[in-house]
Amino acid sequence: MSAEAPRLNLEETSHLAVRDTMKLSPAVLAGSLAARQEIDYNSAPPNLSTLANSSLFETWRPKAHVLPPFGQIGDPCMHYTDPETGLFHVGFLHSGAAGATTDDLVTYKDLNADGQPFIVAGGINDPIAVFDGSVIPSGIDGKPTLLYTSVSYLPIQWTIAYTRGSETQSLAVSSDGGRNFTKLEQGPVIPSPPFAVNVTGFRDPYVFQNSQLDSNTGSTAGTWYVVISGGVHGDGPSQFLYRQHDADFQYWEELGQWWHEPANTTWGNSDWAGRWGFNFETSNIFGLDENGYNAEGEVFTTLGAEWSLDPIVPQVSDFREMLWASGNISCEDGKVKFTPSMAGKLDWGHSAYAAAGKVLPATSQASAKSGAPDRFISYVWLTGDYYGTLDFPTDQQNWTGALLLPRELSVGKICNVVDNDLVRETGSWRVTSNSSGIVELATLKQEIVRESLAALTTNDSFIQPGQTLSSSGVVSFQQAPQSKFHVITASLSFPQTSRGSNLRAGFQILSSEFESTSIYYQFSNESIVIDRSNSSAAAKTTDGIDSRNEAGRLRLFDLVEDGQQRMESLDLTIVIDNSVVEVHANGRFAISTWARSWYAASREIRFFHDGDGEVTFGDVTVHEGLYDAWPERT
Repeated sequence: MSAEAPRLNLEETSHLAVRDTMKLSPAVLAGSLAARQEIDYNSAPPNLSTLANSSLFETWRPKAHVLPPFGQIGDPCMHYTDPETGLFHVGFLHSGAAGATTDDLVTYKDLNADGQPFIVAGGINDPIAVFDGSVIPSGIDGKPTLLYTSVSYLPIQWTIAYTRGSETQSLAVSSDGGRNFTKLEQGPVIPSPPFAVNVTGFRDPYVFQNSQLDSNTGSTAGTWYVVISGGVHGDGPSQFLYRQHDADFQYWEELGQWWHEPANTTWGNSDWAGRWGFNFETSNIFGLDENGYNAEGEVFTTLGAEWSLDPIVPQVSDFREMLWASGNISCEDGKVKFTPSMAGKLDWGHSAYAAAGKVLPATSQASAKSGAPDRFISYVWLTGDYYGTLDFPTDQQNWTGALLLPRELSVGKICNVVDNDLVRETGSWRVTSNSSGIVELATLKQEIVRESLAALTTNDSFIQPGQTLSSSGVVSFQQAPQSKFHVITASLSFPQTSRGSNLRAGFQILSSEFESTSIYYQFSNESIVIDRSNSSAAAKTTDGIDSRNEAGRLRLFDLVEDGQQRMESLDLTIVIDNSVVEVHANGRFAISTWARSWYAASREIRFFHDGDGEVTFGDVTVHEGLYDAWPERT
């Protein structure tokens, strides 16, 4: 949970004083329908801040993503599979913490009417706020047990002095299927950071089990551990590790800073994994193999990293990075340590942050239906107002932010790669084998969960004939999607001479004569770019509609196929859910953002080419309509 003031004003203090316009009931929302119908999406937009409250409720709202019925969504957290029902519970910060259940990872049901929370602030341990936490599915008395950050003082931010006791870790238990979590009538079970450590933060406890840790710490098999995110002033970001001491989870033994990085340093030259920053947030720990979750597999962590440029301004984080790392566990001088062996970005979008995941066992309802093995499923938060720093027309929309489509994570392999300088850089991959100049690479594989992807791509579709472009320009598809809810899948092939050139190639989406969003691969810096400079006509009339470009790095390696070298193709899945755009590539890359097109006609798709070189577009399919993730909501 990012604890700086601008985000808290909209998100975490909602139990105290959220603006009434952000808490309008469905009945009030229905009363604004007439106002919404008066908006002309065939004409230039007015200053949207002058419109009636909730009049923009449907304008940019996604339908296949997780978000509350109304109001603001914050960090995803507190997920778990109910061992009694097999339902997967997805949690998120919202007026405390709220959530939903799913039996297929496609459709969701609110746990409580109107998306009401299952835990709110106001107790002895958390008079100010409830921050992120995680759930032991069969905890105290075999019931779902939540360990969360209980907040008693604000502000909290890595750029200012830390008030000891402001963040503690407390327990709550559910006896009604997760609809309510009742706080234990006792003090925090982890009442303070480690002794004499001047922390930058101490929050977002994540509970997990790991057999490698059991072996390295001499623990009983199946012991629960908790990692708490933060850092040390003047020193750098850290993950603080604790171990379950008793069967009732009342006491947690401190195992120290099992991972620490010097302040604001980088993995390699920072091209592939950004910066470690000054403070870690929302850390998850889990084991993976090529099939999915494995408690004995390679150890991975996902984490948020906060940092700023000089001069550092109090209570301001200029940048946040949504990172992942894998590494090795060792024991040094009696202390268990995590050492990264590769690292990357889970999502390159500037507004994508605070990922939270959980083991989804093969016995869950969703996995039993799809035949999936044990998996680790992760949700990423897409903030709607850039962490509360933009003056977005929130009252007119009456909702802010969403969770991105769930992803399943595993160890990915890239085979038949030519052993050249491209593979020897310190990046988001590592060499696992080498034979006669051909190597195999390992990385983090991340894809939209199979159930969601199948549902996204089984509706009506049309195939756009492929073509080869060698000159700059745009070429319109033969037909446009019927709505702003669709998926594009395609494979782009480039000659090896493209490497290092000025070629840019991809698609324009949500396009009309007035606006468009360009998504393309740029060889000059090996990046996928989302050009939003002309995404929204509304950005020209209204403050707070972010139109800055997005970019993320993806290396296309040289491969050997049938004895011939070729460049790896760019395999794209682009999800357009009204204003939410997710770009997934090659099973190892994601970048997500907002593209708030205004005009009703902005539905066209175009091929895009710029620069010198050739691109061949193949297997281009447009899947129409998406699905409604919330069929029971009115």
